[in-house]
Amino acid sequence: MEPGRPGRCHGSGPTAEAALDDDALVTRVRAGDREAYDALVARHTASAYRTAVLLGAGPDAEDVVQEAFVKAYRKLSRYRGEASFRSWLLAIVANETRNLHRTRSRRDGLTLRAAAAEPVVAGGADDGLDAVLAAERRAALVGALRLLPVRDREAIVCRYLLDLGEDETATVLGLPRGTVKSRTHRALAKLRALLDREVAHRG
Repeated sequence: MEPGRPGRCHGSGPTAEAALDDDALVTRVRAGDREAYDALVARHTASAYRTAVLLGAGPDAEDVVQEAFVKAYRKLSRYRGEASFRSWLLAIVANETRNLHRTRSRRDGLTLRAAAAEPVVAGGADDGLDAVLAAERRAALVGALRLLPVRDREAIVCRYLLDLGEDETATVLGLPRGTVKSRTHRALAKLRALLDREVAHRG
């Protein structure tokens, strides 16, 4: 079975693996248990995919995630447990997304609409109006984020759209914690200014 591709677990494996934390699963993978890695893949695929999309992988997000899981498997001996496995994996996803940007012949921009995609629940007229206003706010946010420098955008995406803590964000972006804090603060100020400008433009 190819690493990074979810496969079937037989016997009592799935139940036992579901009860294990990431570090225990990593230990089992290092001991040669491929099904333990399948469990890690299943556990973190959604988070990895969301990260790739929000950092700009767009329609290539699935390929980015697949490559990230394969590389994580190959580099598992380097994982020391200093950060969570999830943070370590998302750092690989972020790096793969940057590689995509560098090699892509034509950038198709961020597909950040997925960041705030929320199901619209059928309801009355007021509910419909709220949905329209919410969609407009999301569109404004997407537009403003696209105008931010890449480094600022990454900070906002990790801290607020992926809801990562400062330590996790530092791991994912490969930055000191203090840098994450200051960059996020500046990025938020820029984002607010862009959104205020959009509101003023609409009058």
